[in-house]
Amino acid sequence: MKPTTIKVIFLTFALALINITAFAQKSYTLDNKTNFSVLGTSTLHDWEMTSSSKTGNANLTVTDSKVVEINSITIDLAVETIKSGKSGMDKIAYETLNVKKFKTIKYVLKTATKVNETTWNLTGTYTIAGVSKDLKTQIKVAVVNGVVNIQGSNKITFDEFGMKAPTALLGTIKTGKELTIKFNLNYK
Repeated sequence: MKPTTIKVIFLTFALALINITAFAQKSYTLDNKTNFSVLGTSTLHDWEMTSSSKTGNANLTVTDSKVVEINSITIDLAVETIKSGKSGMDKIAYETLNVKKFKTIKYVLKTATKVNETTWNLTGTYTIAGVSKDLKTQIKVAVVNGVVNIQGSNKITFDEFGMKAPTALLGTIKTGKELTIKFNLNYK
């Protein structure tokens, strides 16, 4: 074989290898800027509890700073990392979530469907207070400097997950039945 032919074959092989790795799936883990919120209402005031827990991973395919495939997402949120800034409210929330028996809130992706370059529809299983339920979530995704940001929210009710809406002060303060779970995930 001529040296030129060998160079062409080698160059073709190298370009094919680069192309394959450019579309490779990659495992990502949550970083420091990830946060979760639970928002609700009560007869006294609207409230929010937040967590900066960072346990979770995702298997994604990113090409040219765009998410082209979402293969898996799993998140474990330790219940006692969710804080309101008020110890009494935290205690009531932990009792409602039955933290003595169920230490984490979990999410496992089942399916992901791309809507457009920045929007995806996910179906995943939430496990809250020991009850699992599949929910659909529309998310926004962006890739900046190799970090994949995923933002979205779900509306749920206490009843869906076998919980009673909490009350305080002998029932004079009642929590609304609906909650919003909001997340801002950063995967590195």
